[in-house]
Amino acid sequence: MTGLFFDTALLPGGWADDVRITLTQEGIASVDAGAARAPDDAHHAVGLPGLASLHSHAFQRAMAGLTEARGTEADSFWTWRELMYRFVGRITPDQVEAVAAQAYAEMLEGGFTRVGEFHYLHHAPDGAPYTDIGELSGRIVAAAAATGIGLTLLPVFYAQSGFGGLPPEPGQRRFVTGIDAFARLLDSCRSHARSDPGIVIGVAPHSLRAVTPSDLERVAVLAPDSPIHLHIAEQEKEVRDCLAWCGQRPVDWLLDRFAVDGRWTLIHATHLSDDETDRLASSGAVAGLCPVTEANLGDGTFPAVRFLKAGGTIGIGTDSNVCIGAADELRQLEYSQRLALRARNALSLGDGRSTGRTLFDACLAGGARSLGTAPGELAPGAVGDILCLRRGAALAGRSVDAVLDTWVFAARESPVDEVWVRGRRVVRGGRHVRAVAIGDRYRAVLKELLA
Repeated sequence: MTGLFFDTALLPGGWADDVRITLTQEGIASVDAGAARAPDDAHHAVGLPGLASLHSHAFQRAMAGLTEARGTEADSFWTWRELMYRFVGRITPDQVEAVAAQAYAEMLEGGFTRVGEFHYLHHAPDGAPYTDIGELSGRIVAAAAATGIGLTLLPVFYAQSGFGGLPPEPGQRRFVTGIDAFARLLDSCRSHARSDPGIVIGVAPHSLRAVTPSDLERVAVLAPDSPIHLHIAEQEKEVRDCLAWCGQRPVDWLLDRFAVDGRWTLIHATHLSDDETDRLASSGAVAGLCPVTEANLGDGTFPAVRFLKAGGTIGIGTDSNVCIGAADELRQLEYSQRLALRARNALSLGDGRSTGRTLFDACLAGGARSLGTAPGELAPGAVGDILCLRRGAALAGRSVDAVLDTWVFAARESPVDEVWVRGRRVVRGGRHVRAVAIGDRYRAVLKELLA
């Protein structure tokens, strides 16, 4: 049994002082506020539950910073995608595992304790399935095990290149599979996941442009009690193409035809009409927002203020992993609304309310729902995903919600000192416990990929 003592910690009922938490391999055994520190307890300034990155393409971490030179035409998501296709055409299973491990180690250092891996890289470079059709999914499982991050694996079904059944493009050959092959892939993912009972397996029909309506119905029933994730309405062109195909906007089309509920996460959902925003909010589905990536790609701004006022549920993801950190995503989410609305504290949604606390609470709950896990909290019986913050210069003199406001908006260096996942310490002194070995392997892979 391990004891952690916090000067202050965010418990389900709010902030409490002098909090002692005991951990076992099964999770949190006890939480006592107003307690005395035991002689062997590790002492920390602030305790928080860990957040979830609900949307990641781990292999894209290796591309970070390599797409920031302007091309010969106006750059957009679509020109970035062509660069990504060329990059992904050569990456090997060993390299996928190494890059994913680096991304996951950085997520843990940045305050995330679980990841939703939206995994669409399935086949060999020529498009042929590996002997084990889930070979690359197994590498994701291995990377999660090596770093200790919690994993919700979301194998992606990808069948076409555009609305109306357009045939796949050559750059998509590593993603594409038929429905029967996808069922076998899903079985392989479940087999790989047996090594860790904490892994959740969901399904991810890639997008309305990549999946036919009939295949979307079939994929949704392959995992009847599991999370369903779907890219939707990320770019204006996608909305225009959907209107040309069926006469409806993407989210309206989906909500009219499927029983969208709390199992669903709609990734990005950037370009919504007011009516779509309200309908999505009332459905119970999670809006999976990736503010740093959406800004990097120039996607647009999600109508977060209207969505939250309508009772919607949000979570955050690191998507392309161009810059990994929980505070970075929360900050960019708020700043996107400030720029769009020309107002401050746009998402605090109430007089006197802390913006950092509002964002943290919303994404803590939404991330857990999205990834099919119990709500993250510091309470007996909880899984034991804990962030330990150092006081340092940034948090000096801060108490209660000002701790979160300062971490999100004003900390030059991350105050994350230790991170515990399922009762196991995976970050110490701000660095992953295997950072050196993981980093050495990652750097070797980058030399191979960029040679």
